[in-house]
Amino acid sequence: MITRRDALKVTGLAVGAAVLLPKLGLPAFAQGADAAALLQPGPLGDVWLGPADAKVTIIEYASMTCSHCAAFHRTTWPALKERYVDTGKVRFTLREFPLDPLATAAFMLARCGGDAKYYPITDLLFDQQPAWAFQQKPVDALEQMLRQAGFSKEKFEACLKDEKLYAGVNAVKQRGLDTFKVDSTPTFFINGERYKGEMTIEGLEKVIKPILGA
Repeated sequence: MITRRDALKVTGLAVGAAVLLPKLGLPAFAQGADAAALLQPGPLGDVWLGPADAKVTIIEYASMTCSHCAAFHRTTWPALKERYVDTGKVRFTLREFPLDPLATAAFMLARCGGDAKYYPITDLLFDQQPAWAFQQKPVDALEQMLRQAGFSKEKFEACLKDEKLYAGVNAVKQRGLDTFKVDSTPTFFINGERYKGEMTIEGLEKVIKPILGA
């Protein structure tokens, strides 16, 4: 399980060179994966947005402490959701790929809120990432942030001690590493094709519009 002491070891945002990809209008590269295997959920299940029969399926592997992931969710995600997910053209899910203990803790807290709160919490944490991930005491800042989602101090600490959540989050990451060769964040799988790096809405549309026949 993740403990307060483990998480406090992370006093800033640790991003490796592989994660610090330039912001691109197009993905760094695309590579195929087993689409059927990709759709198999991890032990905690997937939280999907959009209809199951959508022509386009997007799976994102992200870390809550990844600055490029946060930028995607602040700038590209709202347009993607409005234009394609909410209109039934795209089905989307966010999968856990924590790069450090603090990111693991953040994902555990998002999962602890239940499926209905998964995206409200991850959206909140991505939107406000500098307010907790870059702080001298990030876990304390994270606790303050989660009060907005209705977390008491007791619930906050109980979530971080939940061994099932801890194992589930790490299982998703490990399968991403071993089976789908995810090695940086964000990584997107669009109908089984892999795209690495932060994507703009224009870059995404160059991929999904041909699939939609648009």
